[in-house]
Amino acid sequence: MSCWREPAPAKVNLALDILRRRPDGYHDLHMVMQSASLCDMVTVEEQSDGFTLHADGLVLASAQTMEERAAQAFFTAVEAPMPGLRVTLEKNIPAYAGLGGGSSDVAALLRVLRTAYCPSMPVETLEEIGLSIGSDVPFCIRGGAAIAQGRGEILTPLPILSDAHFVLCKPSFGIPTPTLFARADRAQWERRPDVDGLADAIRRADFDAAVTRMRNVFEDVLPPEYAEVFAIKRRLMELGAENAVMSGSGPTVCGVFRNPDAAYSAADALRNDYPQTFAAVPTPPCL
Repeated sequence: MSCWREPAPAKVNLALDILRRRPDGYHDLHMVMQSASLCDMVTVEEQSDGFTLHADGLVLASAQTMEERAAQAFFTAVEAPMPGLRVTLEKNIPAYAGLGGGSSDVAALLRVLRTAYCPSMPVETLEEIGLSIGSDVPFCIRGGAAIAQGRGEILTPLPILSDAHFVLCKPSFGIPTPTLFARADRAQWERRPDVDGLADAIRRADFDAAVTRMRNVFEDVLPPEYAEVFAIKRRLMELGAENAVMSGSGPTVCGVFRNPDAAYSAADALRNDYPQTFAAVPTPPCL
């Protein structure tokens, strides 16, 4: 039977602004997103029948997963019965980290299904299917760098952030995303990220102008119990980062370095206290 393997890169929010809460309960966002070389690997194999998901040597069968829902949505869209599929995840992206690991796994699965079963499907249709599963999935399908608006599905491609080296540092805790959105709904913002300025700097390949504009408004509404995020930001700056920003709803902090040796040294230093610390670089589009 056929078998396909597809990398699932992490996503990093270089800038994140929350514009408003929508009547449908979602939020209109304005972001710059970039995929990174830290990635999971998704293997898809045909089997006789059914859908099974395997990760870390375990079969995940207690409830319908995002991956199974995505596969069902794909075959509904192409008006074909779903074949038997075995999906295996080799996980490297931390869970509940603000790095889009789950969304990227779904996106990689959808890319495989398009390649294997409907290569003529427009990418926009694949992204619509992905949006029905999660707001970050459309960007993760595309990868590379983009301005993301709406829920995150309105994408304007950008060049990747050239000359950048990332250190991604996740503390031991997670942060519930609904908690931060609820606090954001009550916030009075004094300073918003210059998302368009960041995008223009990336287009000009102006590294200095880009990194100075990295900012995430979720940092302004972090409850006190998550103050370690700011301690990690300070450590990254002390270790040579040009800037550091929390990715998504956190708690992972992305430090951006110009010098690769400094990035690797910083990752090694932070890993003593934060085992889930990774050196990475920006990656090009997946499609």
